[in-house]
Amino acid sequence: MKQALPARLRRLCALGLCLALVLALTGCHGSRQTQSFSVPETFDESRDYEITFWAKNDTNKRQTDIYKQAIEDFQALYPNIHVTLRLYTDYGKIYNDVITNISTGTTPNVCISYPDHIATYLTGNNVVVPLEELFANEAYGLGGSQLRYDGPTQEEIIPQFLQECSVNGRYYAIPYMRSTEACYINKTYVEKLGYTLPETLTWDFIWEVSRAAAQQDAQGNYLVNGQSVMIPFIYKSTDNMMIQLLRQLDAGYSTDSGEVLLFNDTTKDLLFTIAENTQAGAFSTFKISGYPANFLNAGQCIFAIDSTAGATWMGTDAPLVDISEDALVEFETAVMTVPQMDPDNPQMISQGPSICLFNKEDPQEVLASWLFAQYLLTNEVQIAYAQTEGYVPVTSKAQQSQAYQEYLSLEGQDDDEHYTVKIQASKLLLEHAEDTFVTPVFNGSASLRDAAGQLIENTVKSVRRKETVDEAYMEQLFADVNALYHLDEHTASGSGPEDLGPLPPAAWALLGCLAAGWLLILYMFLRQRRRIR
Repeated sequence: MKQALPARLRRLCALGLCLALVLALTGCHGSRQTQSFSVPETFDESRDYEITFWAKNDTNKRQTDIYKQAIEDFQALYPNIHVTLRLYTDYGKIYNDVITNISTGTTPNVCISYPDHIATYLTGNNVVVPLEELFANEAYGLGGSQLRYDGPTQEEIIPQFLQECSVNGRYYAIPYMRSTEACYINKTYVEKLGYTLPETLTWDFIWEVSRAAAQQDAQGNYLVNGQSVMIPFIYKSTDNMMIQLLRQLDAGYSTDSGEVLLFNDTTKDLLFTIAENTQAGAFSTFKISGYPANFLNAGQCIFAIDSTAGATWMGTDAPLVDISEDALVEFETAVMTVPQMDPDNPQMISQGPSICLFNKEDPQEVLASWLFAQYLLTNEVQIAYAQTEGYVPVTSKAQQSQAYQEYLSLEGQDDDEHYTVKIQASKLLLEHAEDTFVTPVFNGSASLRDAAGQLIENTVKSVRRKETVDEAYMEQLFADVNALYHLDEHTASGSGPEDLGPLPPAAWALLGCLAAGWLLILYMFLRQRRRIR
């Protein structure tokens, strides 16, 4: 017959188990884990809510004013929701601050960010709110019956723009504004060189004209502009340059599951072409030489590729021109799609900020944040913000509205709100929305994007430093960039279990305490048995 454990030992066992449980709860609290979000049945309007909104304003005062006006108008509708705006001038700084605040449990409520960044935020447990349940909620969802404003339905969000907000098959954001890239061209100089712009810009054309523009006289002045400075072709975002080139050639970049395909023979051939044209003095990048618009407006660049959102800096009469008036050169500006490999099948990247919600312990606070995030999709906010740059609204509701159509129809009426180049850039995206694409979004996609641009930046730098760019160089470049961005951590096949990284310190502490508790129980049990014997 088995003996029952003595009372003292039973008390020790119970104490050990309680200690382990307390430590488990403490460990969870220390890592600031949050329960998954469920939409409340009703919004509690008897309470006040303080929510924070992090946004980027491109140093454009009009954009700042639009944010402030949107907050003021929203708070007039919901007096119990108080929104605090925090402005940034760089998306990278928003990303870094969010990552830092995830670890301390102090993330903002609403944040404008890029989907690649949001994919990294998702590595935190329940940090970002999945939005399907909120989308579909009859009362407070998209176009919901209890909203105090006229928001869009899900069907009224442009499908290509909404798709970019999908990560691992779930929506973690709503689009806010969308842009693409455009090529801003000094048409006057193109024609001076004896060329006529084609209907669709091609890479062969842009390289040929750029090399012709790099010709100099005996004194070192460029023939096309008579100046000592000329960089015929400058690309602002070299990551987009590489991504679009690979897409146009149907070559590898990445799979939806996160498999890295960037380091391939097509990429190598593209880099050799870029090196050749850099050597000829035909090409450089923003990071190496400076802002494309400044060179374009000074007559020192012919092809400046930048976002359509940068249109107000481009051209002789640009409202946000960033060089001295005496440095400006008069020329006719043409706005065209980025150069294509196949003019009959244009491919151009879709980009732009999205809005995500961060989870909180109080579901009512999250719902209040969602009400504000949705408000940013109303026609009033969408149209006002789109008019500041070459952005386009993300909803068909706004795009088709009388107010927006009237704005587009007034192209060229002035050199401010209706600046020709800006509205042409917007129209370019509206006309080519179906030709746009987005890159796969996954944890690590932001690093892969950076790596794509780094390949071009390093190649151009090496040519300018008169280094040898050959097969051996490319092999070493691939290895260096792969290691720099830790891309070898992604599985070659994209299959197998996901590497979730090392356990957090709280988890290790919890496991250690559990082990110590059971060892204490075992020790006391063996000690008691010895006494009985």
